[in-house]
Amino acid sequence: MTRSDSRLPPKSLNHPATLASARQTLELEAQAILALKARLGVEFLQAVELMLSCQGRVIVCGLGKTGHIARKIAATLASTGTPSFFLHAAEAVHGDIGMIGAQDLLVALSYSGTGQEVLSILPAAHRLGVKVIALTGNPQSELARLAEVHLDIGVAQEACPLNLAPTSSTTASLAMGDALAVACLQSRGFGPEDFARSHPGGALGRKLLTRVSDVMRSGSALPTVSATATMSEVLEEMSRKGMGMTAVLDPQGKVIGIFTDGDLRRLIEREGDIRALNVTAGMTPSPRHISAEALAVDAALIMDTHRLNHMLVCQDDGVLSGAVHMHDLMAAKVI
Repeated sequence: MTRSDSRLPPKSLNHPATLASARQTLELEAQAILALKARLGVEFLQAVELMLSCQGRVIVCGLGKTGHIARKIAATLASTGTPSFFLHAAEAVHGDIGMIGAQDLLVALSYSGTGQEVLSILPAAHRLGVKVIALTGNPQSELARLAEVHLDIGVAQEACPLNLAPTSSTTASLAMGDALAVACLQSRGFGPEDFARSHPGGALGRKLLTRVSDVMRSGSALPTVSATATMSEVLEEMSRKGMGMTAVLDPQGKVIGIFTDGDLRRLIEREGDIRALNVTAGMTPSPRHISAEALAVDAALIMDTHRLNHMLVCQDDGVLSGAVHMHDLMAAKVI
């Protein structure tokens, strides 16, 4: 072992002891969370009321490992309807305290409740009239006494066998943050669509935010023919636009039918020579259609249920707006 390497030399792994240690860690951290549940009361309700009434942003601050937990709490709040951001306690005293506004709410995390970096933020916050929610493991600490609301996140024992490394205490802090976020979420009536707006790049966001109009083909990319089109004209339009179908329109642009690759095969099988026929001889009249404002996921459901590769998009009066292909939905990752 070199001077620059403080790691202990590896030992042969004792499998039963290792599993026992892991189970003990999980047991201690589970006990820490259950202890929080038993302590929830008026102070928790006051904290939620402060968050719900906040006209600005909920600023969550901490330092070290508690700072990592504070950052995650801020991210959870922000993604569940409570505007929030993380403030690093050490950076705050070097200028970042200017991020705090008079309409904000400060949530300060310090397990000991004596961290000077966190405590140094409070005078500036109070001068602005900003209220403080403190999460500490010591109700008698200075931070607990200076806060408008204190939430006790104390644990009986850290999972660390030395009782030094923050383990049970950081788990308890994170769980309390989640409890606050979910309580605010439910009080606001925050639903799946609200969640999707905060996660536009995720699968849920794509499903709940993507409209048919976002994925449909329209304009010059849309295959259309009139009801008098010959089969050669139909095939030329289908080949040129590459959707495997064409919409059949009346003179007002309203849909009267759809002609697909499948319709073509069935027409040839039935008639043999189709050169003298027009499109109405083989089209599917009154085809299924959907509104451009409908969710793309609803279009996918209809198409899957009825085994359609494409579906027309129409206005309320039946005028064609576009068409959507199953491949378009797959490319948009709606399905």
